[in-house]
Amino acid sequence: MTPASSTPRHSRITGTGSYLPPRRLTNDDMAAMLAERGVQTNDAWIVERTGIRARHFAADGVPCSDLALQAARAALESAGRAAADLDLIIVATSTPDMVFPSTACILQAKLGAAGGAAFDLQAVCSGFVYALAVADSMIRAGTARCALVVGAEIFSRILDFDDRTTCVLFGDGAGAVVLEASERPGILATELHADGRQAGILCVPGTVAGGKVTGDPLLKMDGQAVFKLAVGVLDSAARAVLAKAGRSEADLDWLIPHQANIRIMQGTARKLKLPLDKLIVTVDEHGNTSAASVPLALDAAVKTGRVKPGDTVMLEGVGGGFTWGAVLLDF
Repeated sequence: MTPASSTPRHSRITGTGSYLPPRRLTNDDMAAMLAERGVQTNDAWIVERTGIRARHFAADGVPCSDLALQAARAALESAGRAAADLDLIIVATSTPDMVFPSTACILQAKLGAAGGAAFDLQAVCSGFVYALAVADSMIRAGTARCALVVGAEIFSRILDFDDRTTCVLFGDGAGAVVLEASERPGILATELHADGRQAGILCVPGTVAGGKVTGDPLLKMDGQAVFKLAVGVLDSAARAVLAKAGRSEADLDWLIPHQANIRIMQGTARKLKLPLDKLIVTVDEHGNTSAASVPLALDAAVKTGRVKPGDTVMLEGVGGGFTWGAVLLDF
């Protein structure tokens, strides 16, 4: 008999959760708000270029950890776990509550789950995919058994509302999963990459020094450069992670890419020869929620009965850094 200690250790998603702030802004709402600043846009222009029809903004004074808390509680309930069961919390965010401590530590206190490791991970829109890969590695290594992985963002506070090419794209929200040690494979393979030479095409080039903001604290993006890079790297990451797992495109039940732009998402699906009805889309209602977009879309797909136990799912992220990655899993 094989000793128990040599039993292969894997990780599986056992629960999902999400949260969107109550304030929902349609494209018409955004157009009216921007018109007061002398900036012109309209629903047709936004939908044609992005597929976005609405997004949610957090209320003033609500911190990122509060959004994460709601998503975390939902994921724990879905998994049938209590906060006390957690021995690892990773929060992927580019909009933390403060410089330090980490939003993960703040979330840990709000959950009442003190004791396990807790830290933030910053890979912008790829953040959740990165965080899930890290949590999977820690569980496989035996340093964690029950992890909470959260993507949470309040991008509305770093937008330039005088730039219609960027401010209409983003929204706020949070998504979370509970990832647990298992003898049965769940996460099959991961693939992570970055190219810091492309840092300037999507960034917030400001910081805090001497008690003041230095540089520009608002989001800047070269949309054409991002689009060109995103489709190529998402395709290469998808093929790499399938190869690692010994799977093919035909094995995929669902593709859940970063929800940034419907044209990038559909382009990725076509390159993989996937029918578009296997593509999970929430960008129309959520906008680009950065690190929150993939777990928000995953939870929506689970809640609506599309993603079911036994399905093979690919998660993909791409964002500032320039970062990108993929996770292949059996749900």
